Amino acid sequence: MSFALVLFRRLILRPLIGEPIRTTLTVLAVALGVAVVIAIDLAGQAAAGSFHSSLESLTGKSDLVITGAGGVDEKLLGGLVQLPYAFDFSPRIEDFASINGKGEALPFIGVDLVSHAKAEEHTIIDQLAAADSIWVGQALNLHPGQSVDLLINDTPHPFTVAGILKPRRGEISEDNVIVADIGLAQTVTRKTGKLDSIDVRVPPGGSLEYWRSIIQKQLPVSVSVDPQGSRTNENRKMLTAFRWNLGVLSYIALIVGAFLIYNTISISVVRRRTEIGILRALGITRAMVAKGFLAESLFFAMAGSVCGVFMGRLMALGAVRLIGNTVQSLYVSSHPGPIALTPRAVITGITLGIAVAILAALAPALEASQVPPVEAMARGREQYVVAARSKRAIFWAALMFILAAVLSQMPPVNRQPVFAYIAVFFLIAATSLAIPNIVAAFATMANRIIEKLMGVEALLAMRSLRASVARTSVLTAALATAVAMMASVGIMVGSFRETVWLWMNDQLKADFYLRPAGSSASDRHPTLGADLAGAVERLPGVAAVDRFRAYPISYQGMPATLAGGETSRIQNSASTRFLPGENREAILSKLPTGDYAVVSEPFANKHNVRPGSTIDLPLAGAIRKFKILGIYYDYSTERGFVVLDRRTLLKYLPDPAASNLAVYLKPGADPNAVRSSIDRVIGGRAVMVSSNSRLRRGAIEVFDRTFRITYALEAVAVIVAVVGIAGALLAMVIDRRREFALLRFLGGAQSQIRKIILCEAGILGLLANAIGLVLGTLLSLILIFVINKQSFGWTIQFHWPFLVLLAALTGVYLATVLAGLYPARMATRMNPIEVIHEE
Repeated sequence: MSFALVLFRRLILRPLIGEPIRTTLTVLAVALGVAVVIAIDLAGQAAAGSFHSSLESLTGKSDLVITGAGGVDEKLLGGLVQLPYAFDFSPRIEDFASINGKGEALPFIGVDLVSHAKAEEHTIIDQLAAADSIWVGQALNLHPGQSVDLLINDTPHPFTVAGILKPRRGEISEDNVIVADIGLAQTVTRKTGKLDSIDVRVPPGGSLEYWRSIIQKQLPVSVSVDPQGSRTNENRKMLTAFRWNLGVLSYIALIVGAFLIYNTISISVVRRRTEIGILRALGITRAMVAKGFLAESLFFAMAGSVCGVFMGRLMALGAVRLIGNTVQSLYVSSHPGPIALTPRAVITGITLGIAVAILAALAPALEASQVPPVEAMARGREQYVVAARSKRAIFWAALMFILAAVLSQMPPVNRQPVFAYIAVFFLIAATSLAIPNIVAAFATMANRIIEKLMGVEALLAMRSLRASVARTSVLTAALATAVAMMASVGIMVGSFRETVWLWMNDQLKADFYLRPAGSSASDRHPTLGADLAGAVERLPGVAAVDRFRAYPISYQGMPATLAGGETSRIQNSASTRFLPGENREAILSKLPTGDYAVVSEPFANKHNVRPGSTIDLPLAGAIRKFKILGIYYDYSTERGFVVLDRRTLLKYLPDPAASNLAVYLKPGADPNAVRSSIDRVIGGRAVMVSSNSRLRRGAIEVFDRTFRITYALEAVAVIVAVVGIAGALLAMVIDRRREFALLRFLGGAQSQIRKIILCEAGILGLLANAIGLVLGTLLSLILIFVINKQSFGWTIQFHWPFLVLLAALTGVYLATVLAGLYPARMATRMNPIEVIHEE
């Protein structure tokens, strides 16, 4: 055991301590890879950690919840409380409000404060409700007696803070919530006679399903009784694909780190081949040699993983804001929960780092143990072996390319593009296997051209890279993988952005759009006063007003949106695009004539419906069947839309208030004059009026904000690769000290040595950019046409974001060249006489 420790200290530990910068860079690369995985995991949990539908702390732990599309008639509660069982019913209003019309939308909850005051074990207040009293969470920084204006729907309402909500013992406070008496809440939210939900606590004894069936018998079929938290579970289920995709992106940095671990251990093996040969000749076993190099990788893994855990906790602070923006814009209203670095997250991060490092180091460690002592002491032997193996690798690369093509055509598994992700892995692996041959072919073809353009230093750099193809190919693969992910996501986002822009040009034809002021989200549909649409429509210069109303619903256990629009105005004024082969005019003409619907593409793909399919919606006391006439393109939300004609919707949900209005002007009307007239009609209401162009710009800004997290993940992967290249170049300089010393003896200047190193970095960057761009284009095809389609249901048109790619690739190339500055400086500062004496 003591001999093994001495062997490890001299063969492994001493070089690591003697080269602190290279060691630090390798540890940093592993740490960044682990950190980004942990950050995305922690931020994803926090961003999706608190939905407005899970506010059980306000009413005590409920067992069941009663809900219905468009709300529940409060008269049903009278029949339920007469049941001969000890049920505890808690009616609720659930909406959103913003303080003074600014900032984020906060959950506004109406509960029966009188009933709660009577039940000591559920008390959340210490006084009965006054006419304008509200209770607020601690995070809102309000104090009792303070007057505040709350914007609810399109109207500001004055309230007085009666008290501060405090959590019961052992419970977590919903500290951003606002609570009012249910009668007051019904009035200000325009839900008189309606309830959003009824929480139910069942008597002890009996199964939950038994009590659920008893309650369901007393309700119309359009009202459902589900276990408490079911809506939260639906939201989390909806977010699964989003978080899955983010997780996969985060693993790219770890994969790049694996390349660099492989390269680091490979360089260690190459540089110590003579020592390995001597030790093997003296009787050291193969197992001991392999264990030594695996121990080196374990050191990098442990040091990098521990650092990565703490770095990941810090990175999660920024990531939660980016992820939260996307969740809010595309999925559901949520208030980010606390970022908790749990033991599970720590163990996961360290385990990932160790597993990746050990797997990456396994091949070079086994190779070191298998080489006979005579060959180990022969310089250049390893390069011959690599060259021979690279020829066989072409066969495996071709096979993996074929497998990737086949897997990319496979259907999803439980709505997740599992086979597509495997295809991405095979595509990256195939490219990595082909890189040694690509490097060799490039070096052969570009020798003369590079010498003419950049001089003899560049020629020497090219020949050096060609001679050390083992190290060069791994470095190129690491950076090419990072570049490929950057390019593929850049192409996907650019294509998506261009598709959305073209869609908005077709879809947004009105001159002005009106909606309640305040922040928006895909599951929030505040309403405008029912009289506003008519008043605007009567203004001079206004040709028509299209009223659109939306309700959040649940369909087959997934969130969706039920909406109604005025088909005649859409048909005449807009250009709703249906999928190819569908007759738009025929669809929109038939839609108002009965129980017909059109659905958005994400809804159709998520629920596997087609034109001619029938869907069942619980409305107005019964299950209504609606025939699907067509499927239209929509990029506003991943939840999916079911759109009826407005008259059909009003037949089942007779609430005339609109969620938003589209205003069309008469030919020749003055937009500024009409806008002034609209402002006068709005008066003191909090209504946002957007012109066509402003609405488009705002939508694109939201789009760009939602994809900032993907840009951040790409940046981390590139940084990991560049850091690794800096460390690898430094190791190559140290390994080639004798070569540089001989060049100095032969008359080479320090500037020439520096140029050789920088040319090597530049050639590596050029090769990686070229290979990465080709690989990234192939990956983007899978992202756009397979992963995106199977995960979210959107059809995206392919588009080259030329300027974005040019800027990104230029930045990566410059960063790669700059990574060679310090190794070049080290090479020029070596004393050639001392180096030759060492040899």
